[in-house]
Amino acid sequence: MVEDRELILSIEDYSLLTDLYQLTMTACYVGEGLEDKPASFELFVRHFPDKFGYLIAMGLAQALDYLEKLHFTSQQIEALQNTGIFAHAPAKFWSLLESGRFTGDVWAVPEGTAIFANEPLLRVEAPLWQAQLIETYLLNTINYQTLIATKAARMRDVAGGEAVLLEFGTRRAFSPQGSMWAARAALAGGLDATSNVLAALKLGRKPSGTMAHSLVMAIGAIEGGEDEAFSAFHRYFPAAPLLIDTYDSVAAARRLADKVREGKMELTGVRLDSGDLVELSQKVRSLLPEVTIFASGDLDEWEIARLKEAGACIDGYGLGTKLVTGSPVNGVYKLVEIDGIPTMKQSSKKATYPGRKQIFRQENERILSDRLGLAHETPNSNEQPLLELVMQGGKQIIDSPSIENIQKRTQASVASLPPETRQLDNPIPVTVKISDDLESLRLSWIASH
Repeated sequence: MVEDRELILSIEDYSLLTDLYQLTMTACYVGEGLEDKPASFELFVRHFPDKFGYLIAMGLAQALDYLEKLHFTSQQIEALQNTGIFAHAPAKFWSLLESGRFTGDVWAVPEGTAIFANEPLLRVEAPLWQAQLIETYLLNTINYQTLIATKAARMRDVAGGEAVLLEFGTRRAFSPQGSMWAARAALAGGLDATSNVLAALKLGRKPSGTMAHSLVMAIGAIEGGEDEAFSAFHRYFPAAPLLIDTYDSVAAARRLADKVREGKMELTGVRLDSGDLVELSQKVRSLLPEVTIFASGDLDEWEIARLKEAGACIDGYGLGTKLVTGSPVNGVYKLVEIDGIPTMKQSSKKATYPGRKQIFRQENERILSDRLGLAHETPNSNEQPLLELVMQGGKQIIDSPSIENIQKRTQASVASLPPETRQLDNPIPVTVKISDDLESLRLSWIASH
């Protein structure tokens, strides 16, 4: 085998971007004549990350694109054969991969929807081998984007609607691909812009950013000092904020204030990246009352809340490490029905509910309550089903909403939640009721096994 150290992904690589057992199980299904049995899998989260009261569903657009384009090339099949792992696989396994495409249906909650434990973000109904094979990629994109969108939504909720929130997480994201998904999910979750140039342009947005300390040090060392660095950068990018904490933030603000007062500079913003952000921002505000003050430096929703509580004079936040990393969303993808037969997992602390399900949501200004039921159940008069048919026969049947529309849905979803669910400390998730039909099916399954 030849090593490819670049490890750069293309769309055609996605078919092999899976765990080995998805392929070995597919080969086994083929050998047993089960590959085309109709199967239903659901993707859901058993438990939230610590101190989360809700999740914002995200990543569906990339999941559907993946399913629509899924196929194996002859080179990929040859590479699998050369591993020797599949020496005993039936010949039909290879012909299945060669001609196979995803032909199933997908039901999903819209991106930007608040969801709770055990509620399916999506359901896949497809021939068994197809529904099995796609598990890894679906979990990868939906788990990560859901985490980022949820953190972004929490940050927006704490910062308020007037604050400018910028995504600065590319250098801390877990991979180049992860940085792209993080930027998308952060914008859809409520942030205003991203510094990731490629992500911004691909999403039809304008990238946003400031400057680094290295520019101040480099130009300052050669041309005379910090003020010369500010003047040089401002000459070419007059609308960009200046980073003023390389040396002495207050002294820098005082000199900039003199230039503004004397009409030598029209300054739009400054950024503080270190120090006591409460005290510094207050002093900078007194010197530059009309200038936007940005803060950055490992900020999260708790730190934003602390800064606001302490009276910091901050108009916007640059959000990076704490946004794009953290406790993972541990979504799982489980078989709930095979060949019309409901099935469930009964392992300790990992039990699932059997059968194809639907989320029925009751929502008004004062109450949000969910009922998890079976897909065939009829919603009550005051309920709306959340899972929608988004792909049929392997083809998308809905237009992907814009980032702006997903962001609006996210904000509306968060606003509909009870205060105790939105709070940062000890949040209380909405209790999800189990329908009588679903509970009856669960008990009868257990009794028969």
